[in-house]
Amino acid sequence: MGKKEDIQQEAKLRSLEWVTRRHFLKDCSLGIGAMALSGFLGSCGRKSAEVSGIVPSANRPLAARPPHFPGKAKSVIYLHMAGAPSQLELFDFKPELQKLDGLACPPSLLEGKRFAFIRGVPKMLGPQSNFHQRGQSGAWISDHLPHLASIADEVAFLKAVHTDQFNHAPAQLLMQTGSPRLGRPSIGAWVTYGLGSENSNLPGFVVLTSGGNNPDAGKSVWGSGFLPSVYQGVQCRAEGDPVLFIKDPENINRNIRRASIEAINEVNRMTYEEFRDPETITRISQYEMAFRMQATVPDVMNINDEPDYIHQMYGTTPGRASFANNALLARKLVEKGVRFVQLFDWGWDTHGTGVSGSIDIGLVNKCRQVDKATKALIMDLKQRGLLEETLVVWGGEFGRTPMQENREGKTNPYKGRDHHTEAFTIWMAGGGVKPGISYGETDEIGYAAIKDRVDVFDIQATILDRLGFDHEKLTYDFQGRPFRLTDVHGKVIKDILS
Repeated sequence: MGKKEDIQQEAKLRSLEWVTRRHFLKDCSLGIGAMALSGFLGSCGRKSAEVSGIVPSANRPLAARPPHFPGKAKSVIYLHMAGAPSQLELFDFKPELQKLDGLACPPSLLEGKRFAFIRGVPKMLGPQSNFHQRGQSGAWISDHLPHLASIADEVAFLKAVHTDQFNHAPAQLLMQTGSPRLGRPSIGAWVTYGLGSENSNLPGFVVLTSGGNNPDAGKSVWGSGFLPSVYQGVQCRAEGDPVLFIKDPENINRNIRRASIEAINEVNRMTYEEFRDPETITRISQYEMAFRMQATVPDVMNINDEPDYIHQMYGTTPGRASFANNALLARKLVEKGVRFVQLFDWGWDTHGTGVSGSIDIGLVNKCRQVDKATKALIMDLKQRGLLEETLVVWGGEFGRTPMQENREGKTNPYKGRDHHTEAFTIWMAGGGVKPGISYGETDEIGYAAIKDRVDVFDIQATILDRLGFDHEKLTYDFQGRPFRLTDVHGKVIKDILS
């Protein structure tokens, strides 16, 4: 046998390593079942995705794609107040609760209920803020948010939102991924999967954090889950380099960097042709995106050149990590075509175990940190003609109880409230949502929703609807069946849509 034949024989043997019985039994057994199931079901998940025109190109996973129908919004800015702000001090005015302040909690509010920390019989806690009706809409907003109160007619308040998770990490996961357990794609990943990106030089999904910590659920709340990882959120920083290692090492110029990336990606393309692993395409895309981001991100993430009136409007301080800086960056990012910008602000957990976590001190300070910049974001988008096509969402992962928390049966040293699943407030603005309305109602003490109750999945379905998606049809095949963000739940809240 000649040298050429030896090489060919060796190549055949190497290829057979990937089709051994062990490989077949380990990696293909589920696939056979999936093929049989898809035969019975008519390959419903992938077929529906192809018909709706949202299956990304293997070679261009972030290419812009049309949604199911023309959407009112092109992008989303989601402001998540990690820790859960108290609706009873901010949006849900309950004068009857004040009359019960200091009294023992009625048994009817405790029987058959589970709380994160309340034990025994706590005392009722009246509102720790003053409320006034604002704007022509007459929305009740507390004095803790004077800037937001001045634009009440731009906002749609959802006052009867509920969830079934009373611990932070599971509740944050449910709010952002549709499941309280790890492994599901975040809403930003779903949006980027469905729409792609309008700017090939920037990620489709950007994450900014403030408050000194990441959310309790960690980076999973902006992860891609079982979607290809090209759709996960890219976390940027408001101080220092916006992305770590974005600068070239010393003595490496753009030409050398370009040549090295081309060489790496040529190997990756050969690997993809052999194994067809979608994560290889992700790797190629990320190398190329990183190269383009080196030229574009430093400029987009730089707020130093913004005019003075913008800095005064937002209350920004260049070079410092803050919610205000992140809010301004969010406007700049959607202006450049980023689909989904997620701001997480940590520090809204007000149990009353310390000053920073108290209803009457800590909450007030957190409101001061975000109030001015939140108003500025809405008005800045509006004056630039971007609010109509940008959906802004503000809220936490659950609400707070009308009772004062009594951890281990003892009243906490400061005023605070426990986690509450029955009712909390989320608001939306722009992006095809009716301005100046309040939707939903809670009982006279803010304990439970009594009118127009909505859940987390309804919020998610409504966000997708504003972007042009039928939430039941935006699917991805995984483990033999089509998955979606809202699982088997959710309805669009049509009464708040313009």
